[in-house]
Amino acid sequence: MNLIFIPPILIFLLSYTKINRILMSIIATSVIIPSVWIIFHPFNNDYFMVDKLNSFIMLISSIVGIGVSITMISLPKRIPLKEKNIKRFYRFFSVFWLGLTISILANNMGLFWIGLEFATLSTVYMIKVKPTPNAHKEAWKYLIIGAIAIALVLFGIILMYGSAKEILGANAMNFLALSQNTAHINHFLFELGFFIAITGLFVKMGFFPMNLWLADIERSAIYPVGALFSGILESAIILGFFRFSQIEMQINYSHLIGFVYTYALFTLFMVSFLIYKAKDFIRLFSLSGIEHMTLISLFWVSGGYFAALLHFAAHALFKPGLFLSTGILEQNGKFNFKGVLKNINPKYVSLIISALLLGVVSLPPSPMFFSEIFGFKSMINIAKHSDYFILMIVGIVFILILLSIIFYKFVNVYQEGLYENDNNREKKVYLSEKIMLILFFVSLVALLFGFDYIDIIAKGLK
Repeated sequence: MNLIFIPPILIFLLSYTKINRILMSIIATSVIIPSVWIIFHPFNNDYFMVDKLNSFIMLISSIVGIGVSITMISLPKRIPLKEKNIKRFYRFFSVFWLGLTISILANNMGLFWIGLEFATLSTVYMIKVKPTPNAHKEAWKYLIIGAIAIALVLFGIILMYGSAKEILGANAMNFLALSQNTAHINHFLFELGFFIAITGLFVKMGFFPMNLWLADIERSAIYPVGALFSGILESAIILGFFRFSQIEMQINYSHLIGFVYTYALFTLFMVSFLIYKAKDFIRLFSLSGIEHMTLISLFWVSGGYFAALLHFAAHALFKPGLFLSTGILEQNGKFNFKGVLKNINPKYVSLIISALLLGVVSLPPSPMFFSEIFGFKSMINIAKHSDYFILMIVGIVFILILLSIIFYKFVNVYQEGLYENDNNREKKVYLSEKIMLILFFVSLVALLFGFDYIDIIAKGLK
């Protein structure tokens, strides 16, 4: 497992020398070897563990990291960046990647938090890579909001640790130990800590009431930062939600359902109308990411583990691909939807971007089409066995109405991009961008053939 930490450490060390972006990409790509290896070699100790759940999430996150590193080869051709800015990105990209790897593989709540703190601090500097006053302002905004979110998570972890300290001692920080001893811990204290920690994790994903900060930051930063937020950072955060909620399910399932459904519905309500009013790609993709995180959370607590994991993987591949392709779409006019899919040479690039745009709103045969079918089926099954059947069904219908608004917006954007054009200049696509898009497209196609493996993970969680 130690090999999985080597690529980010090497990138960090090389960031202090003259940058060779192709070499950095090769080093980043090498992470796929240990990411695949750990799938077949599960283990656990007091600090780290590898099981089917986090090894799957680690593999998806590694693919995203590879895609970002490939795109960085051509990014300076699109955005004027000095050598020191490029060095800064690689330096803090490596710290970010290292921190999120620690979080994903952690078997200790404190270690999980430390990894997220690494990611929070390093992201501040990655946002500032773009040499504009707005990027600097948004970096400070993220530092403040990120600090609030991470403080809530820490306080919640302290309370959850306190709920089991008398029983488990130092092992009260251990995810597995907590999960195996839920009958003996202080339920009130654990639940109080759980709700505070989950609120912090939700805020860090842009949930209600802080829906706009994520879109503002990703618009102000360079494209790869948005890809890292949507493809790797949210992977570690949602895994934390999975781990904590698995314990809460054993303590009081109805409290978990009530809290997550209420929080997710408020968030989805706000985000759907913000998406409807979105005027540029980055804000649209950012807000859409929040929508998908709410669905993953709902599917998970409803017992739809297969749907939640499939939706997570699809989102983690779709959204970075769209963020990184924004440089191609915007090159003849920022913030403008009109005609962006026209005059892209070669044509297959526009076809791949079109597939990403339409697939992310669950049109078949997108993996999200299947995840939402199975996800809503699990929600209906929960409603059947609930004392609040009518209320649950009304909630599901309300969610579907909000999703239809988002669906309309994306289809409208696609139509504008396909049929209208104010500028007939050819859009240039660099080799690294072609490789990146093919990587994400092939990974999504492979996901359609990986249902059996995801089902094995899901069945192991029940």
